[in-house]
Amino acid sequence: MKIPNRSDTAEKRTLATKIALHFLGSPYIWGGDDPMRGFDCSGFVIEVLKSIGVLPRSGDWTAANLWELFKRHHVNKPYTGCLVFYRARQSENSPIIHVEYCLDAIHTIGASGGGSKTNTVDDAIRQNAYIKIRPINNDRWVHGFLDPFGGRTLIPESQVQAAMR
Repeated sequence: MKIPNRSDTAEKRTLATKIALHFLGSPYIWGGDDPMRGFDCSGFVIEVLKSIGVLPRSGDWTAANLWELFKRHHVNKPYTGCLVFYRARQSENSPIIHVEYCLDAIHTIGASGGGSKTNTVDDAIRQNAYIKIRPINNDRWVHGFLDPFGGRTLIPESQVQAAMR
């Protein structure tokens, strides 16, 4: 597999998509950020973005923190490599609680089906919680779409620290 250079966004999107698909079927684990043990929604997205150099190797962000980090790269419609963010309720003031990676304009891949009580692989199996592909539907819950590639390769450390506050 060819590793893209730091400025080749199209190749990075392709590689990120391949990496995301590699984890298809992995268990959902609340707070998970480990390819061997399992992921929660933000842990999965962070692993994909760290793998291609969009995020630094260290750092941990919630779905809401990722929104803050990439919000200046808002797009109106999803496409490969975008992130889709979901709110807790229909209200615009409702907090962002979930993030997934867009495979194309219609489908996402993400860690879902679990929650704060999904702490083991056995919990994930009982709850049908794993990394899965789903269509983007139910627009009333979608907060928006952001392109984490946004013409940049690595988010500056100062911006990373500010988003984590």
